[in-house]
Amino acid sequence: MPNRGLQGFFRYKIVSQEQAITTMSARSIHTYDTTLRDGTQGEGVSLSLQDKLNIAVRLAEMGIDMIEGGYPLSNEKDTMFFQKVRSLPLGQSQVCAFGMTRRRGVAVQDDPGMKALVAAQTPVITVVGKSWDFHATDVLGVSLQENLDMIGESVGFLTKHAQVVYDAEHFFDGYKANREYALKAIRSAATSGAKWIVFCDTNGGALPEEVAAIVTDARASLADCKVRLGIHCHNDGDLATANSLSAIDAGCEQVQGTINGIGERCGNADLVTVLANLQFKKKGYSVLGGRSLEHLTELSRYVYETANLQLRSGQPFVGRSAFAHKGGMHVHAVNKFAHTYEHMDPALVGNERRILVSELSGRSNIAALTADHQLPNDRAVLDKILADVVAKENQGYQYEAAEGSFDLLVKRCIGSYVEHFQTIKYQILSGDLDTLRNQTFAEAILKIVVQGETRVEAAEGHGPVNAMDAALRKVLLPFFPILETMHLIDFKVRVVNGEAGTAARIRVNIECADGKDTWRTIGVSENIIEASWHALVDAVEYKLNK
Repeated sequence: MPNRGLQGFFRYKIVSQEQAITTMSARSIHTYDTTLRDGTQGEGVSLSLQDKLNIAVRLAEMGIDMIEGGYPLSNEKDTMFFQKVRSLPLGQSQVCAFGMTRRRGVAVQDDPGMKALVAAQTPVITVVGKSWDFHATDVLGVSLQENLDMIGESVGFLTKHAQVVYDAEHFFDGYKANREYALKAIRSAATSGAKWIVFCDTNGGALPEEVAAIVTDARASLADCKVRLGIHCHNDGDLATANSLSAIDAGCEQVQGTINGIGERCGNADLVTVLANLQFKKKGYSVLGGRSLEHLTELSRYVYETANLQLRSGQPFVGRSAFAHKGGMHVHAVNKFAHTYEHMDPALVGNERRILVSELSGRSNIAALTADHQLPNDRAVLDKILADVVAKENQGYQYEAAEGSFDLLVKRCIGSYVEHFQTIKYQILSGDLDTLRNQTFAEAILKIVVQGETRVEAAEGHGPVNAMDAALRKVLLPFFPILETMHLIDFKVRVVNGEAGTAARIRVNIECADGKDTWRTIGVSENIIEASWHALVDAVEYKLNK
């Protein structure tokens, strides 16, 4: 773990010990994850059956109390999920099937939705009903009394087969429109046997003070019912986490959300952030049975990758930038006392501190990032490295995501860089190979000097970069067999100065791995082939210089 100063270290240890003591007497908050159902309603989110099963296992390993799997009448994938999830090792985590109250004018025992929920054979069934009088009369087209009957009959029927969670949809909007009716709706579920009444801010527009006041009133109205309360918030006002915490302070014992806050429109409450706040920031609460949250970052990134979504670098607690320091003054302070610019120890959530380098950096950034090079305490050397970084960034380079290229830059500045080959020239041929079959080709021809020998090689590839990589390997492998273990795993292109149009400078980032380590390099040029070549050369030289 990076040095954070002794005072910072002991401060973090004390906080951790206090939390351990507090957990013993804290009020336990029940966690309910709806990533597999509500989360998949988000734009661009799609999970295969196997994806959903894999995520369910990860959620159970984390200690999530309830895992909502989907609506069994919705599609074949969700139906299969409930069949296959029964054989998974989920420990104490309970799987929930989700559905709606019975249809209007249909007997509850004859309703297809009710039958599907029962057939899912889950220990928990979540059923959603209308709490807003307007929704009952104008959306469902039923009388206010029939809506109450639909809630009560559905809950009563399902309680014979499973523990029932009742999600009071649009509860806060319904309460503000017609308090008396909204309270009648949740009471109908409570008196019919629901174990949980969950207040839903479905439109995501409530404020924390509203949530606290309404939950307090609703809790009082249910005081004579043996029912527990929960909260389900959407993030349309960017307040889902704050609203969830306010509801918990007002008496809710269950919090619903999704991993990374994915979901419809602006998403759901981010269960990652809610858990971390309850564990480390709020007093008097415990989550996940007191388990550690050191795998929280891993879980967050697993869901991103499984759903093929871009990671949010600035995501609190678990984002790559959550504990990243770029400004020279910040880094100088953090190197002495971590808590000066960090609100907690990143290791507690499985994250890590990152020191970034850019034109905003100072000597402290360079010193922190070059610790492995064992540089002498020489201000001139640090200044030279910093000057090179500033000059390169002015050309469009960005070393935050190219630690391999930065390492080579440092080695060049201090004279420890070893050049393993020199490029004389390269040529790329690309075009149509067979227009009738719509096939294309790419071919690279390289002339390179290695250990005093001039070598010329050519290779074909699926594209220009693949062809260059293949040709370079043909040249270098006889001299450096260790390159056999190296392979490219990511390739990204970005325009630096878009106002220049097709003459814009291009930034290429390449990520490589060798089975033990991964590293990223960068190339910048107005010519995308040249930028790619520079990034590829750096990737190979980094491997050889290791």
